[in-house]
Amino acid sequence: MAKRRPRGKRKRFERNFDQEDKRDDHVKLNGVVSQVYAGGQFEVTADSGATVRAQLCGRMRKFRIRVILGDRVTVALSPYDLTHGMIVFRDK
Repeated sequence: MAKRRPRGKRKRFERNFDQEDKRDDHVKLNGVVSQVYAGGQFEVTADSGATVRAQLCGRMRKFRIRVILGDRVTVALSPYDLTHGMIVFRDK
């Protein structure tokens, strides 16, 4: 029979918030939200001048982080399609 832990002791769960940095298949860029569309879509103008259509990542939706016009954000782009991205961070 399997050994049981005492009732008062619980195993601690450690969260790893550096998962986004481990993903090396995404291209990250910084920019400013220049336009807001319906359905949670945003247009982000990068510091280099390129415009990207982006939506919020799941973690930002889960914790209800609001992004409005003029916010500085970090966008993760897929290397296959550089015109669509995911907003992964909102600067303070």
